[in-house]
Amino acid sequence: MPLFRPPSEGDNLIVQATLGCGFNHCTFCSMYKGKVYAARPREEVFAHIDGLARHWHDAHRVFLADGDAFGLPTVELLAIAEKLQRTFPALQRISAYATPLNILKKSPEELAELKAAKLSLVYLGMESGSAEVLKRIAKGVTPERLAESILKARQAGVKISATVILGLGGRKWSDRHAAETASLVNRAPPHYLSTLQLTLMPDAAPGFLERWEGDFDFLDDDGVLTEQKRLLAGLAPQHPVIFRSNHASNCLPLAGTLPKDKDRLLAEIGAAQNGTASLRPNWLRGL
Repeated sequence: MPLFRPPSEGDNLIVQATLGCGFNHCTFCSMYKGKVYAARPREEVFAHIDGLARHWHDAHRVFLADGDAFGLPTVELLAIAEKLQRTFPALQRISAYATPLNILKKSPEELAELKAAKLSLVYLGMESGSAEVLKRIAKGVTPERLAESILKARQAGVKISATVILGLGGRKWSDRHAAETASLVNRAPPHYLSTLQLTLMPDAAPGFLERWEGDFDFLDDDGVLTEQKRLLAGLAPQHPVIFRSNHASNCLPLAGTLPKDKDRLLAEIGAAQNGTASLRPNWLRGL
C-alpha cells in the first residue's frame, strides 16, 4: 500500500505484479514516491494469484498494478497472463498502467503476443500534447514519442486509455496545452480519453512549482472549463474516441464519444459556466 488503479477498474480484480513506478519522476505525481520500484518474483505473483482465486474464482477482468506493470519483460507478462487464464476460467481481459517507453520498447510481435494472451488494454498518462508542458513536468517523453507509442499499440490491437490533466500548464500555457493536446489526439487517437483536473498533494507541490521558476498560476474551475472547452473544440480524431471526465478530481463529469458528441459536451460545459448546471462539490473531489 498505497494501491492505485483507474476508476474503471474499481470492480475488477487487482494483481500486484510490480511495486511502485519504474519512472517515478513526473513532478505532479506523488503516488509512488514512498515506494522503491521492484518487479515481484514470478513465484510470489503466482502465489498472490492463487490466494485471490480462493476468494473470487469467477473474476473476469484483472488489472496489473503498480504504476507501470506493462514495463515488465514480455516473457514475464506472458507467464502472468497464462497463469491468470489457467486460474480464472471466465477471464476476458487483463489491463495495466504503461508509460510510452514501456510500449516503445516492445516489438510489434511482442505487443501482438500480449494482446493474444488477453493483455489488451493499457492506461497511458498522456498528460499534455505540449512539448513545453511535458518538459516542465519532467514527463521524460516528447509529443512525437507519445504519438508513436499510441499508434504502435493500436496497430497491434492493444487498446489505449489515455489521460490528460486539465490545468497542467497553468494560466500562461493553457491555450497551447489545450490546442497541442487536441493536435496530438487527432493524429494519434487513443481508444479512450479521460481528463483529470490538476490536484497536487502537499509533498508534490514544491517540486512541481520549482520547474516553472515562479511562473505558474493555477486555474480556477472556470479556467479549467474554458481549457476543456478549447480541448474538445479542437478534437477531430480520425477514429472514434470514448471520452470521460469521471475521475473524482474533475469539477464537471462528462461522458460521450468524439467527434459525434462534441456539440453536446461543449453545451454541457457552457451550461456549467453560465450557472444553469451544477459543478461537483469540493467535498466530493479528490485523487
